[in-house]
Amino acid sequence: MSRILVTGKTGQVGYELERSLQGLGDIIALDRSQMDLADLDQVRDVIRRIKPTLIVNPAAYTAVDKAESEPELALRINGVAPGVMAEEAKKLGAAMIHYSTDYVFDGSKDGAYVETDPTGPVNVYGSSKLAGEQAIQAAGIPHLILRTSWVYGMHGKNFLLTMLRLAKEREELSIISDQFGAPTWSRTIADTTAHIIAQSLVANDQHAWWEERSGQYHLTAQGRTTWFGFTEAIMAHASITNKPKVKPILAKDYPLPAKRPSNSVLSSQRLMATFCSLPEWQEALKLCQD
Repeated sequence: MSRILVTGKTGQVGYELERSLQGLGDIIALDRSQMDLADLDQVRDVIRRIKPTLIVNPAAYTAVDKAESEPELALRINGVAPGVMAEEAKKLGAAMIHYSTDYVFDGSKDGAYVETDPTGPVNVYGSSKLAGEQAIQAAGIPHLILRTSWVYGMHGKNFLLTMLRLAKEREELSIISDQFGAPTWSRTIADTTAHIIAQSLVANDQHAWWEERSGQYHLTAQGRTTWFGFTEAIMAHASITNKPKVKPILAKDYPLPAKRPSNSVLSSQRLMATFCSLPEWQEALKLCQD
């Protein structure tokens, strides 16, 4: 039986993974108190003790603005720790699934980004996540790096829950309308991951399966919108009596410590051609809010 180690089980994606991966092996899901990615010695010790056949790593430093003032911590958690996991996986002959971000790109491309497009993060968070990708690739293990974007769900901290809270407190919401991306439900990410793992488990030659498919894939909902469009859709489905007015603003009128890419739409064609289909963002949002 496969032994699957899942990090960050209280986070948005980790919470959903613990549910989605049931039945695919011996699932050992840990929170930060059990495996803190900032403590590299603990990361090594935990992996050596559990001896997983697969490490699934959704745990990350995700405070995009705070990362600007904590670059060393962000790099240790997002950049160095994944490399340590990959080194330990290599010793065990294990594989690794790791989640990355649309923020590894600079946002200057007109169309959707594909996996082979040059990276160029414009903030500390994006740089730290790119460092994690590179550390895993350098370890030379069987791996899947799944880049996603604008993650939301009914658990943890995210844009959807923030908007639902503010909608009850304010009469008007001013939301950025000139940054494009694809809101992606945390459950979509977890269920897609489960599909992928299930395919690997039924392969005649699992080692060959991983060798042939290792690399980067974009895993986002289909279509694109802006934060403004996302908010309008959230309000359309929300069961709130007096809904606030949603007003579009430009990113330059709402300055934040961390710069964001103006376009972070990712093409998921490679993942869909290799593994399974992905839903439209509006469809997934409605399912999440129902």
